[in-house]
Amino acid sequence: MKMVKKSNLPTKICVTCARPFVWRKKWAKVWDEVLYCSQKCRRSGASTQIDSQPD
Repeated sequence: MKMVKKSNLPTKICVTCARPFVWRKKWAKVWDEVLYCSQKCRRSGASTQIDSQPD
């Protein structure tokens, strides 16, 4: 297995906090689906999306 420097890993921007986060091995199979940098952002992002929908 080839080692990759951390500076060469892919990054994304969190949709909740707008901070960049780096690829993790546990996200290898679902990297295209990852939107949040942490569970905290996932929880607060889900409630924000529900609140922002018009009635």
